[in-house]
Amino acid sequence: MNLQGWIIYNGNLPGNKFLDFAEWVQEAAARKTSPTKIYKNNQLLSYLTGDQLGILQQTNLTLPDYVVFADKDIYLAKQLELLGVRVFNTAHAIGVSDDKIATYQYLAQQHLPIPRTIIAPKIFSTGHIDAETIQLAIDQLGFPMILKEAFGSFGEQVYLIRSKMELFRKIESIQGKAFIFQEFISSSYGVDLRLHVVGNQVIAAMKRNNAEDFRANVTAGGSMEVYEPTEQEKALAITATKAIGADFAGVDLLFGPNNQPIICEINSNAHIRNMYDCTGINVADAMIDYILDTLSNE
Repeated sequence: MNLQGWIIYNGNLPGNKFLDFAEWVQEAAARKTSPTKIYKNNQLLSYLTGDQLGILQQTNLTLPDYVVFADKDIYLAKQLELLGVRVFNTAHAIGVSDDKIATYQYLAQQHLPIPRTIIAPKIFSTGHIDAETIQLAIDQLGFPMILKEAFGSFGEQVYLIRSKMELFRKIESIQGKAFIFQEFISSSYGVDLRLHVVGNQVIAAMKRNNAEDFRANVTAGGSMEVYEPTEQEKALAITATKAIGADFAGVDLLFGPNNQPIICEINSNAHIRNMYDCTGINVADAMIDYILDTLSNE
């Protein structure tokens, strides 16, 4: 009997980018004769009572053999796991990836190269970070520095700060949000690498360039070109993916001094169309192969 799956994406986000990702995965699964259904996360409500865990939906549901979770709704992902469904990526991996502070902590624990990072102390909307803390970050990192919110996507919520006054103003504007002070890797201004990892392999890679912005993201105006990563870059991307417990991920690497790779971010729900447009490689095929192979061996 062929394994059956669900593909879940966020039903509250504008545009078709996330549905497009789900459809690519669905087509890849169909090529492997694994039928799938696509659901929005708001079509599947987690139901809890004193003696029951379940999923509410308008029609009766038969739980799938697996779920490709193309969303950050970690509570729904965890509910499915508690119901015995294998979720790719797991709720834990998605949660760590979504929280940049947690990501850097896991990477640092594994002694992987990351920019020097200082976690800002938690403050609430009615409080203010003290000047001594800010000065300590300045003393350690200097200017320019990166200020990065813990939660954000597409290169947003990442700020290049060039002065003490600008730093105070930006901290005031993100009052109450978790964030980090981070070393600015000047050798990677406007350029980075995206390596898409599936299991123990780098399936595809591209180099992104942006002459107008320190962020190389395509959504920030960057361009793409095919890139052949070095063995060092491949190994680092795979190790970083495993460090957060992910099955697959888009790993962003910066060019450090002497072109030594430095991990910038790990995206557990990295979109794949740009990678296909750039390289001609459909990462969804590798994802489905990995999922079916994993399930056949469990």
